[in-house]
Amino acid sequence: MNPRWLVKASLWARNPPSMKKVIFVLAIIGLCIALFVVERYVGWPNWLTVNGRSGRLF
Repeated sequence: MNPRWLVKASLWARNPPSMKKVIFVLAIIGLCIALFVVERYVGWPNWLTVNGRSGRLF
């Protein structure tokens, strides 16, 4: 673990972020997880696929 993260964690422990900021970050993480689940189990729509690619970068 980088010592810089420990300093940042100690600063957050002394001066925690506001509840609005925490809710905002959790909402963004929830949205990302929801998009991943939809893509994983429902699939990627064909109209969003670029022509000429097989779906893999490598």
